[in-house]
Amino acid sequence: MPRLLVVHHTPSPALAAILEAVKEGVAMVEEVELVVRPALSAGAADVLAADGVLLGTPANIGYMSGALKHFFDTVYYPCLEATTGLPYGVYVHGNDDTAGALTSIQRITGALRWKLAAAPLSLTGAPGPADLEACRELAATVAVGL
Repeated sequence: MPRLLVVHHTPSPALAAILEAVKEGVAMVEEVELVVRPALSAGAADVLAADGVLLGTPANIGYMSGALKHFFDTVYYPCLEATTGLPYGVYVHGNDDTAGALTSIQRITGALRWKLAAAPLSLTGAPGPADLEACRELAATVAVGL
């Protein structure tokens, strides 16, 4: 059964709601195992055992969270050759701007040679019903592609 790893940093109620919507989206896809790991505890073994990755982070001062950056620092060299072509998706939540965070994630995943499985999801402000539905759709799209 394909395994989708969700690596997230969820420090706020808004991101907690988004993470729940992501879980709901994956649950809509049959025959996919969901593994959810906080960014500070996820490691290379998790990535190497996954068939795809969904990354979630707040946008902090124009960048991804330090926790997600730590995850990338931890897994980069152990996963560099072994995960070429790994499908991934990403969601970023910010109060007003997520562009810098998305750009930094895309630079790192590009260096890892991971393959974007769905358009990145950028959310600002309090997530409403349409935002949460977009999170479900993102998660389901990435899961279906495994």
